Amino acid sequence: MADSTRALARRGSGSGGSVTPGSAAPWEYAPAPESAASGRIKPRYQMFVDGRFVDGRGGDVPTINPATEGELAQVSWASVDDVDDAVRAARRAYNTVWSKMSGLARGKYLFRIARGIAERSRELAVVETLDNGKPIKESRDADIPTAAAHFFYHAGWADKLQHAGFGPHPKALGVAGQVIPWNFPLLMAAWKIAPALAAGNTVVIKPAESTPLSILVLAEIMQDAGLPEGVVNIVTGAGDIGAYLVNHPGIDKVAFTGSTAVGKLIQQSLAGTGKKVTLELGGKAANIVFDDAPIDQAVEGIVNGIFFNQGHVCCAGSRLLVQESVEDEVISKLRDRISTLRLGDPMDKNTDIGAINSAEQLSKITELSAAGDAEGAHRWTSPCPVPDKGFFFPPTVFTDVSQSMRIAREEIFGPVLSVLTFRTPDEAVAKANNTPYGLSAGVWTEKGSRILGMAGALRAGVVWANTFNRFDPTAAFGGYKESGFGREGGRSGLAAYLDTDSDTADEGAA
Repeated sequence: MADSTRALARRGSGSGGSVTPGSAAPWEYAPAPESAASGRIKPRYQMFVDGRFVDGRGGDVPTINPATEGELAQVSWASVDDVDDAVRAARRAYNTVWSKMSGLARGKYLFRIARGIAERSRELAVVETLDNGKPIKESRDADIPTAAAHFFYHAGWADKLQHAGFGPHPKALGVAGQVIPWNFPLLMAAWKIAPALAAGNTVVIKPAESTPLSILVLAEIMQDAGLPEGVVNIVTGAGDIGAYLVNHPGIDKVAFTGSTAVGKLIQQSLAGTGKKVTLELGGKAANIVFDDAPIDQAVEGIVNGIFFNQGHVCCAGSRLLVQESVEDEVISKLRDRISTLRLGDPMDKNTDIGAINSAEQLSKITELSAAGDAEGAHRWTSPCPVPDKGFFFPPTVFTDVSQSMRIAREEIFGPVLSVLTFRTPDEAVAKANNTPYGLSAGVWTEKGSRILGMAGALRAGVVWANTFNRFDPTAAFGGYKESGFGREGGRSGLAAYLDTDSDTADEGAA
């Protein structure tokens, strides 16, 4: 075998077993590791306030590589006094610079940031994978390019707000306080920072305590872009810092992505304050497969819907609703396909499923899966080997699931799929909507009329047709019920950062 061919794959035993004469030999991918050195991880990171990297008063806390359980770096955490400093810096920047700047000038800064992300994309992808645990190919091909795309897209809106359909004089709100989760650290930062800046607001943002590194690299990019001091401020820390930020009297707009439980606390605490709020919370999406669907295509969509990013996706298709007449075929093909997924080192370009982000999240996934066993569901687990070190959980499918089971009701936020069946479209809608959540759904069928009918009947903010987990900066994203309210992305996402009710013009926000 030539060296070039051997580098791509090899025939042999290993996990696939021995090869007998005349039998088809299993293929095993040779390791294809990305270099960790490309991430240029520093031993210590500081928070970013008023245009400078500064030490927080909350002490240093390590951030962990979930694939190895080893320390990546020390991160200086903020105290409440640091949050006060960040809010003051953001207010000063809003009053003296950002609100007075033309939309055209603001857009130039967003373009520079977008280009900076693109130029440092390899570094950012490695940082994201090391800090989060997701496969490098997902960081490289999805997270980082989409983050750059959000800045590019919103840069184009910055000087066109008066033509966006929000009236002739839409105004910025002021200072936005933002809290983002650990599942898509850089992408969530882009989702929130880009529209806020395009609309003329300044920002104080807190990343998740377990994944602070990529947004601090983004701060370096903002410095390189010449972004005025105080326009974006990054405070690191745990939930207490996030709670202090969203309740700060100097904040005019709150945007939060995270758990429904925390979202409820935020809504309760901000009720009656007059602050504009966007909440993007949990989900328990139904991925609905009809008997006329292209089954092979649907199986790929099911796999992408639940196993992308280890299932750490608020809109993951964690409930599979399959029509009874094709259940056996779908489950058989699904198990075959899942058996080919490679779980392991997230830095290997051949890895399909990486590490669970934290020991705490792994414990939750394990506990809910055990509840599925206890309640009578049938568990099937991929035969893939599981690394001895790190936080890993194999792809898992539960069949014989009833709607009353915890695995059908609660957000697992991991690589666990619950399968239910239906006979009629009405039954599919009833089961899909039988959840406190309403973030997303998927429909697989060859009938366009059925797609439109299901989309209208499903109580979900996003409904994908014959695909799943497709995102675009131009498209609004958000949910109903306990999945939150408000939209991010597209024109609707811009509206969340604008005061469209005032009749007086703010020249700086035009």
